Amino acid sequence: MTKLLLEAIAKAKRLPQWEQDALAAMILEEIADNHRCLATEVKNQNADYLVNLVESSLVLSVN
Repeated sequence: MTKLLLEAIAKAKRLPQWEQDALAAMILEEIADNHRCLATEVKNQNADYLVNLVESSLVLSVN
């Protein structure tokens, strides 16, 4: 764990419970959003690869 994250957690521990819960919900949503973005990027890269593969195959079959 980084020093900055440790510092943030130490400060968050001093917050009231409802603020801790709100902060935790925001952090978890941010992590989930990052995972969704990464998954979408991987899918897009795979789709681009498949399109290029098909295009290359079509070029080779024409020649």
